[in-house]
Amino acid sequence: MIFHRGNFWWIMDKLKKNERFVLKITDINNLGFGVGRHKGLVVFVAATAVGDIIEAKCVKVTASYAVAICERLITSSPMRTEGGCTHRGCGGCAYQHISYDEEKRLKENYVRHAFIKAGVDAKIMPLTSNGKTTEYRNKAEYPIAKGRDGYIIGFYAPKSHRVVECADCSLQPAVFSEIVEWLRGEFERLSLSVYDEESGKGLLRHIYLRRASTGDIALTLVVTAQFDGQASLCERVCARFPEIKNFALNINPEKTNVICSDRYINLFGEGYITDTLAGVRLNISPASFYQVNHSMTELLYAKARELASLKEGDVLCDLFCGIGSIGLSMAKDCGRLVGIEIIEDAVRCAEDNARQNGIENAEFFAGDASDAERFFGSVSTPDGSPFSPDVILLDPPRKGCTPTLIEYIAKTLKTDRVVYISCNPDTLARDARLFADLGYSVGEVYPFDLFPRTGHVESLVRLTRQTD
Repeated sequence: MIFHRGNFWWIMDKLKKNERFVLKITDINNLGFGVGRHKGLVVFVAATAVGDIIEAKCVKVTASYAVAICERLITSSPMRTEGGCTHRGCGGCAYQHISYDEEKRLKENYVRHAFIKAGVDAKIMPLTSNGKTTEYRNKAEYPIAKGRDGYIIGFYAPKSHRVVECADCSLQPAVFSEIVEWLRGEFERLSLSVYDEESGKGLLRHIYLRRASTGDIALTLVVTAQFDGQASLCERVCARFPEIKNFALNINPEKTNVICSDRYINLFGEGYITDTLAGVRLNISPASFYQVNHSMTELLYAKARELASLKEGDVLCDLFCGIGSIGLSMAKDCGRLVGIEIIEDAVRCAEDNARQNGIENAEFFAGDASDAERFFGSVSTPDGSPFSPDVILLDPPRKGCTPTLIEYIAKTLKTDRVVYISCNPDTLARDARLFADLGYSVGEVYPFDLFPRTGHVESLVRLTRQTD
């Protein structure tokens, strides 16, 4: 590399693949990669911490950055912690190698930097955590592959479809790994084939488990077709694990990255399991969205309810409502609750959930919340006036809201208060900026650690309309 400074030309060697060098880690990103600099390039190294001095080996070089692996730890960071997960290859736990206090600081800063980058002047509050970092997830989807010595059941390695054996993930309840290991034996007993992405042939694709706070479990086996032995498999697994209250097949023969299709065949149970969240009893079907960390979600919903500041007679609109959990937890505070969700099965669950909780002021519609103009135009009002909610709850997918939806809320509905929940600080900050440009003030931002040891963080903020 040649560059000019003053009256001199300097020559710098390029970093080469397989080159070994000493590197000091000076930063860490939300994927758990330590960051250093060598020969003018940013270098990313997995499972390293700020303060580590390592012997690194370069494995990839681009024009703007390099990736290396740690060959030897020369000096250990004070942030580093011993133990943790032994399944480094799956890439799910970005922060197993550092202390939890440092992880919380990093996540808070991640949210802060997202808002600074978006040009939004917002106060970032301290991250809320209950301190539980293991066995907190109530949901797991395990891809299945065929290895030299049998079935490989675990998770995909980062940026690949290579399955890493990880049936005993420490973030999941211990019973999940027991069920997975028992199923592995059943697959062998039945000589079930494994789906191959290249040929499109084979049967087994995923094991999908969900657990309620009561301990009840829903098991869904994702396969390409029904198969001989499915009835006996159902009978045997439900007898072995009586906490399984629902067992279904999801039939997905398509060449796709989508785990589940729309076709479910229920073999045991009612087609859902039941849980209680934020004081509301909920039926949860396999296709429905449900937060993975029950105890932290209750804290999150309590803060959302506080920020909504609902009063008697208010109309609350819950967009991207799923099975209605967050809206129903606030229904008693308002005059009317209207929810919209694109997954029809989740809408049916939301309606059932309202009925079984005796909530009579709620109604739910199936449709795309991003197509707000068409949807809101069809919602009736007692006096025939245009539908205009006082408070809107937004809990969209990671990609956030569309500019069209935000503009419709701000310019047409002129909603007074918007409570926005997001699992992606970058899209939350981006959308908060759009609301600010349309006359909304951005309140304090509250990060919540719903995903300890991973790089993800949940946040919420209230947006309050100030001007036309």
